[in-house]
Amino acid sequence: MAEYNFKEIEQNWQQYWKENKTFRAENQSSKPKYYSLDMFPYPSGAGLHVGHPLGYIASDIVSRYKRHKGFNVLHPMGFDSFGLPAEQYAIQTGQHPAITTEQNIARYIEQLQQIGFSFDWDREVRTSDPNYYKWTQWIFMQLFNHWYNYETDKAEPIETLIAIFEKEGNSFVKAACDEDTPHVTADAWARIDEQQKQELLLKYRLTFLSEAMVNWCPALGTVLANDEVKDGLSERGGYPVERKKMRQWSMRITAYAERLLQGLETIDWPEPVKEMQRNWIGKSTGAELHFPIENSLHHITVFTTRIDTVFGATFVVLAPEHDHVAALITEDRKAEVEAYVEMAKNRSERDRMTDVKTISGAFTGSYAINPISGERVPIWVADYVLAGYGTGAVMAVPAHDTRDYAFAKHFVLPIKEVVAGGDIEKEAFAAKDGTIINSDFLNGLSVKAAIEAGIKKAEELGVGKGKVNYRMRDAVFSRQRYWGEPVPVYFKDGIPHLLKEEELPLVLPEIDEYKPTETGEPPLGRAKDWKYEDQYEYELSTMPGWAGSSWYWYRYMDPKNNTEFASKTAIDYWQNVDLYIGGSEHATGHLLYSRFWNQFLYDLGLVPEKEPFKKLINQGMIQGRSNFVYRMVGTNYFITKSIADRFEAGTISTQEFNEILSSKGELEEGSISDINLDTLITEWKVMPLHAEVSLVENEILNQQAFRNWREDYKNAIFITEENGDYICGWEVEKMSKSKYNVVNPDDLVEKFGADTLRMYEMFLGPLEQFKPWNTSGMDGVHKFLKRFWRLFHDEQGNFSVSNEDPTSGELKTLHKTIKKVEEDIERFSFNTSVSTFMICVNELMAFKTNKRAILEPLVIALSPYAPHISEELWKLLGHNESVAYAPFPVWEEKFLTENEFEYPVSVNGKTRGKITFPVNKPKEEIEKEVLESDVIQKYLEGKPVKKVIVVPNKIVNVVV
Repeated sequence: MAEYNFKEIEQNWQQYWKENKTFRAENQSSKPKYYSLDMFPYPSGAGLHVGHPLGYIASDIVSRYKRHKGFNVLHPMGFDSFGLPAEQYAIQTGQHPAITTEQNIARYIEQLQQIGFSFDWDREVRTSDPNYYKWTQWIFMQLFNHWYNYETDKAEPIETLIAIFEKEGNSFVKAACDEDTPHVTADAWARIDEQQKQELLLKYRLTFLSEAMVNWCPALGTVLANDEVKDGLSERGGYPVERKKMRQWSMRITAYAERLLQGLETIDWPEPVKEMQRNWIGKSTGAELHFPIENSLHHITVFTTRIDTVFGATFVVLAPEHDHVAALITEDRKAEVEAYVEMAKNRSERDRMTDVKTISGAFTGSYAINPISGERVPIWVADYVLAGYGTGAVMAVPAHDTRDYAFAKHFVLPIKEVVAGGDIEKEAFAAKDGTIINSDFLNGLSVKAAIEAGIKKAEELGVGKGKVNYRMRDAVFSRQRYWGEPVPVYFKDGIPHLLKEEELPLVLPEIDEYKPTETGEPPLGRAKDWKYEDQYEYELSTMPGWAGSSWYWYRYMDPKNNTEFASKTAIDYWQNVDLYIGGSEHATGHLLYSRFWNQFLYDLGLVPEKEPFKKLINQGMIQGRSNFVYRMVGTNYFITKSIADRFEAGTISTQEFNEILSSKGELEEGSISDINLDTLITEWKVMPLHAEVSLVENEILNQQAFRNWREDYKNAIFITEENGDYICGWEVEKMSKSKYNVVNPDDLVEKFGADTLRMYEMFLGPLEQFKPWNTSGMDGVHKFLKRFWRLFHDEQGNFSVSNEDPTSGELKTLHKTIKKVEEDIERFSFNTSVSTFMICVNELMAFKTNKRAILEPLVIALSPYAPHISEELWKLLGHNESVAYAPFPVWEEKFLTENEFEYPVSVNGKTRGKITFPVNKPKEEIEKEVLESDVIQKYLEGKPVKKVIVVPNKIVNVVV
């Protein structure tokens, strides 16, 4: 028999696709377009494990299916190739990050190609390629040269802002700008020098330099984003991170806050991701109030959503980083407050927001005046207030806010009830409805009415105003690293200036080491003679990892363009991404920044769609199946799971364990000479240790391979089951090298083939769910593919397909399969399609089907899932072209309609046989044929028939 030689088949077709550029997409076509995109990977040195291809397989199935359905499909792949891991490796080894990155990419491409993805490799992009990051730098320059006009609700060239300043100053400009932007008249603008003008314009530019609180990691020598810090430590390496103020480049994403919020209503994304973005943006409608500082000309501005509770404000709390703190500390409070500020400011914002149990703070010694009630209130510093949210100051109303309540209780501060309905002796009454009390002119009003009245009063008194606030802060854009995009900026008299467009790209210079300089400058400070026009200092920080990934889908549309980031023709054709698949962990990073940059490019008229990704799917994680061996502490003895469980439960005696060892020949002289069994039994604790997953099959450990695996295990002595097997424990965990549960797809492709891997990953469960990996399950999918192959061959192994007309049963099997597969792909439910194919093949084998009219459409339907075997069978069926563009088969309802029904026939209520009739056969004819049938006649025993009951398409009952 012609065996299913998957290795040869897959290698041949992968070579064919490569040589013939089978999956090349055209930028113009009469076909409808479909853009299928995966979040492009960072090429790590570890390569892919079986969890990585999950989303790629799903997008590939959709891409192949859409080609069958007549779409011009763009399905590209590239690499997010700047990043910290390569730089850390460079610091350790001295090897240039470009070398490491190139090696890692080559490994990824090899692995991706052997899984049979239909990527258009001619469109591959790499963010670390100067031909690519030239355009990342170009977009940065456009941001620098634009401001956000709230009146037109879009970004506009900085020249239009200058024109306004020249005509009327900036007092009436409604723009996104820094909070401390000074007011200037047209005359004042005309009088100030060029440096002062540029400094003022920096307060409006969409990318700008400013002093910002950042997460500084001394060990890594760089600033980290909030999502790169956990529990005060860097996510990579676990190094301490401190909060400090540094001069940094930032992106004015806050200008787009409302548009980013509203845009979520127009896209088909998972609701949890949308909600994460809504919470990150954090829109609040409330009021700004100015609390005068006692004995000072200054005031503290607070933002509150509950101005209705202003009469219940009994103290003011500032963030430790607030600009006023130093000036407010009285001499007697100086030591305590400064110590507290130093401690608090090094906690990450994430920790400060989530840690509600730790209550800490310090009284500054100063007081403020409540601008509405006129009451004198103390000013405190506490880390539960964040400098980056609102104004970095809150009016504390402990009776009606949980954290304020806990703070007031802890420090014995006044708690004044101003909303009726709760019991403030027990807890804060934080409800958003109720009646206002103890609040002068607000008494008797509802919360909603009191908020409106409070804002009106504040505006009348000139002490505040209504305001919409957003939790989201401008995005810090500087990284003190080498391996990133250089910022296309030089400094002249301390003012940043852009390079000319024709001078792009600004390429990374060569340096001798990849760590900060001895004086604390970023690594680029090591570059020799690296100056603009040999005299002006370049920006020494580089762009963050998210810069290149915030627009890359457009470069795929036109990757070889040297004159623009992508041509208008290409962008107008492809528009935006139809399907985007990637992890939900990017919800408040990449996905938010990408939407921001896309909105900006839309404002410039460079792209036609406001939102970059129409539909988003978050694939779930494939989890590893970890295996455990059980070592006796202080020995080389490894106990099989059943015995380890008894040790854990304390149900094994010294004598019994002694007998187990003796029965296995382990008590030979010297084997346990230093072990006191009595002590061991009473004091030993189970020490489960991870074992390399490849050393275990069906929970049975390969004992010799385990000894060979690591030097410290070479003398391992195994206490096994009675049959000599060592049984491991197991549990499901995240796949990681440290748990030795990473499964390499290369090994599986070698053993089972790429088509088996593709179908098995889909078969594991719904795409969005987490699911455990179990290699042993692949055998079932591999057997299915072998059975599918056999449908096309006779018993001697010869290709044998007939042109006979199919039976109604065969047609029904075919058409119900086509229908189910089409519906599954359209709703991205891939696991159920695999089951459908298996059922289909089982039915066709029972029919002994080998008919072209059945098998040829099935090959096309299977092709998105198992493309290699489909291509081979398509060729054997006599086709000279790839199956990739064959029209997807059309299912017909008429073949799914039941034409016959098999009636169970009873005599006096007892089933005696089954007879098949057409579903539309008249009852009278059914009665006649049933009574004449040999099946029933023998049960009548000559007795007269009283009646025959026929329930159409259900049962027949003969009563005698």
